[in-house]
Parts: sequence; C-alpha cells; structure tokens
Amino acid sequence: MLALVGTVALVHLIALMTPGPDFFFVTRTAVSQSRPKALMGVLGITIGCGVWAGVSLGGLQLLFVQLPWLQNGIMAVGGLYLGFMGVSLMRGALRAPAVLPDAGEAAHEDTMRHPFLYGLLTNLSNPKAVIYFGSIFSGLLSPDLPSWFTGGIFALVLLETFLWFGFVALVFGMENLRRGYRKAARWIDGFAGILFVGFGLSLIAAAAGLR
Repeated sequence: MLALVGTVALVHLIALMTPGPDFFFVTRTAVSQSRPKALMGVLGITIGCGVWAGVSLGGLQLLFVQLPWLQNGIMAVGGLYLGFMGVSLMRGALRAPAVLPDAGEAAHEDTMRHPFLYGLLTNLSNPKAVIYFGSIFSGLLSPDLPSWFTGGIFALVLLETFLWFGFVALVFGMENLRRGYRKAARWIDGFAGILFVGFGLSLIAAAAGLR
C-alpha cells in the first residue's frame, strides 16, 4: 500500500506542476495582490479539487460517458468563464499605467475582493479534472481496497494540492517579485489575459468537438 500511496502522490505532483489556469491564477494573485489573498485563492482551488475528486469517486465520469452533452456543456461554460477572466485582465492591462507606483499598490490590492471564490471557480471551470481523477482512482485504486484507505488517498490529493500551490503563492509573493510586477504590470496582466483566453478557447473547442 505504501508504494501505491507514493505512486498516487508522484502522479498528482507532476499534474500539479504542469502550468494551467490554477497555476497562473495563483502566481498572478501573489505578485499583484498579496500572499494572504493568494493563499485564500489556493484554498478555493483545493476545495474545487476536492469537489472534482469527490464526484469522480461518485461515478460522474461514467455519467459523462453516458451523457457526453453534459460534459460538453460544463466545458463550454467553464471556457466562457476563463475567457471572461482573460478579457477582464487584458482590459485592465490597457487601462493600467506603464508602471504601478508603490503608493498605488494598496489601491491595486482591492481589485480582487473574493480570491477564494475566484480560485474555486477557476478550478471548477475545467471539468476535464473529472477524467483526470477518474483515471487515477480507477487505474490505481482497486475496488477491494478498504474505504479508509481510499479516504486517505482523497485527503492526500487535497493536502498535496494545497501545499504545492501554497508554495507557489509564497514564492511569487516575495517582495522583489512584487516590485518587478509593479514595473511590468501592464505586460504581465496582458500576457496572463491572453493565457486565460487561450485556456477558455481550448475548452470551448474541445466541447464543440474541434480538437
């Protein structure tokens, strides 16, 4: 069982380290807002991860197989949400000054009042997580394993998610990186906006069967 725990932990860590919407949300929140707000976003992401892992254990992946239109609909809605976030970032980048003054950082801090909710929605916007967790749980966990062990794997996945993105938030919340952000806020936000629009379009294209 110990080897199985190590395998699940390694597979999930590799998945977490692959840059995606969650990663870019945490990094931008840390450099543009603050570590506490980034960590609140991380908590939202972790809760979202728990939702997808829980419904995977409950068999939602099988429901998606039976009702592919349901998965496509959720993916389309998620893609629209990520696209909305991206457009909002790009619009903000166009309005922002070329360099954010130090004194203006407190005002800039108020641009995200609900980081937990944003982190939760960013994670929940990608229903492909059900397929990911379904592949882990069905491919690595056999049905004859005791329920306490499956629950432990579930807790491990959540803990690993929080620790990894918490580490990312702490690193990108360093003051020298935040000073760098103030000097290049327009470009960083514009680039982040393009990435989020790209993620959104990717989900919409997948929902439409174009990829």
